[in-house]
Amino acid sequence: MRIEQLQAFLAIAETGNFGQAANQCGITQSTISRQIQALEAALGTLLFHRSTQAKLTVAGDKLLPRARKICQEWATVTQEIIDLQAGRQPDLCVAAIHSVCSHFLPPILQQFCQNYPNVQLRVTALGSDRALKVLRDGLVDIAIVMNNRFLTTSPEMSVSLLYEENIEVLMAANHPLTAYKTIPHIELSKYPQVMFKDGYGMQRLLQEWFAHQNLTINAVMELNTLDAFRGVVRQGEIIALLPETALIETRQDNSLAVRSLSPILDISTEKPTVNLTRQVVLVTTSDRLTIPPIAHFCDLVRQGVNLLNEETIHKSLSA
Repeated sequence: MRIEQLQAFLAIAETGNFGQAANQCGITQSTISRQIQALEAALGTLLFHRSTQAKLTVAGDKLLPRARKICQEWATVTQEIIDLQAGRQPDLCVAAIHSVCSHFLPPILQQFCQNYPNVQLRVTALGSDRALKVLRDGLVDIAIVMNNRFLTTSPEMSVSLLYEENIEVLMAANHPLTAYKTIPHIELSKYPQVMFKDGYGMQRLLQEWFAHQNLTINAVMELNTLDAFRGVVRQGEIIALLPETALIETRQDNSLAVRSLSPILDISTEKPTVNLTRQVVLVTTSDRLTIPPIAHFCDLVRQGVNLLNEETIHKSLSA
C-alpha cells in the first residue's frame, strides 16, 4: 500500500469520477485506475462500484475515514520535514557542562536569538555523560561537553574539538598548599578532596589521572555546582581540582586561592609537561548538521572559540 494509492482513493471518493480524480491528482486516468486496482488487490476487495458514477462499496466506506486520517498525517509530517530543512523549527535544545553555560555560551546564545528569533532556544546544564546520553536519545540537538570517546564513537556522531585546558587546584586562601607556586602532584593525596558526582567527566578524568600517577584520591565529598565547590573549599583543608574556565570567578575571590600543577617529566620526550588537561568538544549528529539553525549554532560556537583563542594570544603578547 502506497500513499499515492490512498490519495487517489480519496480523490475518487470526493469527485465520484475516475477522470476528474485523475485531473485533480495530476495524473492520467489509466494511472489512477492502476493505483486503485493495486490498492484493491492489497486489501483483497473492491472499493468502488464501477458505473456511471464511482460509488464506495462497504469496504470502501470503511476505508474512507482512515484514509483521510493517514493522508492528513502524511501531509502534516511532510510539511514539518520541509520546515525543518528550511530552518523553520520550533526549538533548538542544547546540553552543556556548567562552566560552558556560565562563561562561554552567553554571547553565543544572544547572537543566535538575534539571528533566529522564531526558534525557541533551550539550554540545560548537565554533566558530560548525561548530556551525551540525552543527545543519543534524541532529547537535545547539541552537546558541549568533555570528550568521552566511549560515548562519541558511533558513526552518526559528529565531534569537533573546541579547546583544551589545564586542570588547576582550588583551595582556601590560608591553605598550606598556597606555599607552593605550583603544586607537586605528590602533595594532592595528602588533603581531602571534593569532586564532581558520578556521571560527570571530571570525576572520570581525575580517577584515571590519579591511577596513572599511582596516587590515591582522598575524596570526601561529591557535588555538582561550582558555587558549592567554592563554598566547601572556603571552609578549610578540602581542595578541588577544576578546569581553568571553572575558576574564572574564583580568581577575584580573596578567600580562595588557585594554583597550577607542577610540570611532570614526559618519559617519551624527557621534557616537563603538565599532563592533566581536559578537552571540551561540540557533539551533534550528522543529520542534524543539515538543519540550518543547528548548523548555524555550531558555527557560532566555533567562532566563539576562535575569538577566545585570539584574546588569549593578545593577552600573552601584551603581558
